[in-house]
Amino acid sequence: MSQIKKQQLIFLDTETTGLNPDIHEVIQIGCVIVSQDWTSSNTPTFEMVEQFELKIKPEHIEDADPTALRVNGYDAADWVFAYTAKEAMTILADKAKGAIMVAHNVAFDHMFIEKAFRNVGIENTMHYHKLDTISIAFAKLHTNHDIEKFSLRALGEYFGIENKQAHTALSDARATFELYQKLMQMK
Repeated sequence: MSQIKKQQLIFLDTETTGLNPDIHEVIQIGCVIVSQDWTSSNTPTFEMVEQFELKIKPEHIEDADPTALRVNGYDAADWVFAYTAKEAMTILADKAKGAIMVAHNVAFDHMFIEKAFRNVGIENTMHYHKLDTISIAFAKLHTNHDIEKFSLRALGEYFGIENKQAHTALSDARATFELYQKLMQMK
């Protein structure tokens, strides 16, 4: 079986106006792009390529869940110079081309990202494979009785990962990258 020895990964997190991609919108995307290399050992090495955050102007803030806006700290004044959805998704498609998406609860972020790409008519250029740090953590830690939750916060506490700006997209993407590195170092 052939293994991908070198691959670009995009650690991605979204902040949204709610939990339903049919009515809620992505308002922030945080990305950490790294090159992962497995050629020299059984533990990968990582080279940082780029980090960026995209704030996106909501088109239907009236449909937002107030709890979601409170959790992610949305304030209209902070989004005055935000990108349109089309601008943001164009930037993401350009920067993420061929990268494997890695997220904490990847199904959630993927649903919103796919919907955003479709809504603006831009092709998602990321690799079709996706990695979920919750699944990886569960597989490696489920027999450890010290772990009761697999949230990014709980796993961050377990591994000593600082995430001072939780629920902001770039901070969560960075924490997800750190978590992935810790998980890949485990035997």
